Amino acid sequence: METQKFNYDNTIVRAFLYATVIFGLIGFLLGLTAALMLFYPELPEFLFGTDDTTIQSLRSGNIQGLINTQGALGFGRIRMLHTSAVIFAFVCNSFFCGAYYSLQRLLKTRMYSDTLSWLHFWTWQIMIISVVITFLMGINTSKEYAEHEWPIDILIAFSWIVFGINMFGTIAKRRVRHLYVAIWFFIGTWIAVAMLHIFNNLEVPLSFTGWKSYSMYAGVKDALVQWWYGHNAVAFVLTTPVLGLMYYFLPKAADRPVFSYKLSIIHFWSLIFVYLWAGPHHLQYTALPAWAQALGTGFSIMLIAPSWGGMLNGLLTLRGAWDKVRENPILKFFVVAVTCYGMATFEGPLLATKSLNKIGHYTDWVIGHVHIGALGWNGFMAFGIVYYLVPVMWRTKLWSVKLANWHFWLGTLGIIFYAVPMYISGFTQGLMWKQFNPDGTLLWKNWLDTVTAIIPYFKMRFLGGLFYISGAILMTINVYKTITSGSFQREVPAEAPALANIGSQRKEGEGIHLWLERTPKLLSILAFVTIAIGGVIEIIPTLTVKSNLPQITAVKPYTPLELEGRDLYIREGCNSCHSQMIRPFRDEVVRFEGKNGQYSKAGEFVYDRPFLWGSKRTGPDLHREGGRNPDSWHFKHMYNPRITSAGSIMPRFPWLITNKLDRSEMVNKMKLMKNAFEVPYTKAQIDSANQWADNQSKAIVKRIYAEATDVKDQVEKDRMTKGGTFVPLEQREIIAMIAYLQRLGTDIKTTDVKTASAE
Repeated sequence: METQKFNYDNTIVRAFLYATVIFGLIGFLLGLTAALMLFYPELPEFLFGTDDTTIQSLRSGNIQGLINTQGALGFGRIRMLHTSAVIFAFVCNSFFCGAYYSLQRLLKTRMYSDTLSWLHFWTWQIMIISVVITFLMGINTSKEYAEHEWPIDILIAFSWIVFGINMFGTIAKRRVRHLYVAIWFFIGTWIAVAMLHIFNNLEVPLSFTGWKSYSMYAGVKDALVQWWYGHNAVAFVLTTPVLGLMYYFLPKAADRPVFSYKLSIIHFWSLIFVYLWAGPHHLQYTALPAWAQALGTGFSIMLIAPSWGGMLNGLLTLRGAWDKVRENPILKFFVVAVTCYGMATFEGPLLATKSLNKIGHYTDWVIGHVHIGALGWNGFMAFGIVYYLVPVMWRTKLWSVKLANWHFWLGTLGIIFYAVPMYISGFTQGLMWKQFNPDGTLLWKNWLDTVTAIIPYFKMRFLGGLFYISGAILMTINVYKTITSGSFQREVPAEAPALANIGSQRKEGEGIHLWLERTPKLLSILAFVTIAIGGVIEIIPTLTVKSNLPQITAVKPYTPLELEGRDLYIREGCNSCHSQMIRPFRDEVVRFEGKNGQYSKAGEFVYDRPFLWGSKRTGPDLHREGGRNPDSWHFKHMYNPRITSAGSIMPRFPWLITNKLDRSEMVNKMKLMKNAFEVPYTKAQIDSANQWADNQSKAIVKRIYAEATDVKDQVEKDRMTKGGTFVPLEQREIIAMIAYLQRLGTDIKTTDVKTASAE
């Protein structure tokens, strides 16, 4: 057969490599900023100005600078920007970089379309920039790892589809009959991410000319779909694509074949089957149906087997090549990455068990666990790939092996100094929350006692972040010097015989999986079925069977002002630090219930779009916040949390005090809730929405003035000095926020406390 000549395209690989390095640094810097704010919440005040004379500031005595930021540097926004930057900008760009390089070489062909390659690249980078702008502006949905609003969701879907067309088109014109294991993982990744992204982000826009939207799902349903997505975003964005890269780059760097072909088969099919069932383990002891929680636990424990099968397949590939690990920094990164993958995938199932989940959930233990995967598995794999590709594509040697080794050790120290303090912090939190005195009262009744106890670990975590980003900076220098000393090869000449057409029917004596490897359509269909079955069985019953959501007649829709306040709560990212889910534990009921209710019930969340159960308690749970503190307390707490709670690490929100509430869409929000989601607002309520909001605002302001004459005096002083620009307190954002906070958990009123054991 005649040999065909063609060229591999390195330019698209270079583009994604640059994006990986740049956005990696940005993502790490954002994470470092968030870590700093957890023990130095005054950072925005230091940078932009404050009226607090106890705080050093670049603009001391002037809080207007902080107000003018409108919360752009608020912790809630920085935190979601950090997670999105690391996942979508750093890890995804590193995946695309490695995929575009390896696909061409594994399939012995150029990518299907250079135009699609660049369309994919630019749409993805535009998406990332859009995320940065919108998140800093407070435009988000609050749904973890899916905070992007609907226009960006559409852009993500479009870019992902473009990538899929290009990948499957390349597979179709391949010159290699059987698909290598890395490509199985790429196919599984593409199918799963498309499915997860579309179904989780089904939302109804308030208008097609604005950004605001509301989830198609509410309460328990939204929580189940979100963590079906959230857990599997970790699975199919942060795990399976990187496993595909591991199967290509680790053997190439070690110059050894993959340890076991059969283990690769078992690893792939068992992993993509089991992963989709495990999402509910994020919702243990919540209002989620018990059967779904049980499934999540069971399949999470089963995940250990395929995950460790993949880890062992990677590490055992180095049999006979461990001497190279001592000398080759690329292999050092890969070895630690695969080891961290094994650690994280062992710890995850442990945290999914109810006995450990009741201690670990909502604590820093989970943060430490996540970052073993993000810093160790994802970060070190990306670094190793960058170090592998740059000398190859620029046809030179790495500028400094010594600098790469320094990067490795700084990064490894960074992981240790990050994870170990978070584990200690998490254990400390989980145990302190649950301790009782002999007389049955909470030992640590004041939430701040549990916060101040872990501040030293926050500082150690910050030090770990400094080590890690320092290593990444060294890598950037090393990459730059290597590039400038080499010559980039845009087109790589290659040749291979054309693939003969032998039909898709299975041949006599041909193994089933060998047959699947040369029939990509069938392999993709089977992968889709394998991936989808878990989600179908878990999610569809909850979405379609009404009995899964017990109705509570006392639960009423939010008032117009409370609806606006809830949107402000989402805008500021408050759910990054506060949960709204009291689990059926004695300590949580006693600590959080206040005057209203008991542990959280599924029927209480039927009007919550999106749900706001949270995944981390830096501050206390707020589900029973209504009526616990007077309105004036909330006013002062938002202005400066350290006035009401000495030692608080909550950021300030002074712009809520000064901003006029935009009520231009308030009536439309109520109409949308009624027409799209059957929320039982009456026509009279919608028609009188503004009057309804006015009356509620006036009542809140009246109580604030009665409780805090200093606030009344300050408002009157502003009225005199500002004249025509003065905004009455009734019309400001803070009043809507207070209305929402004072509503939380007040529909259920009972002193009947019931708890559940961990058995």
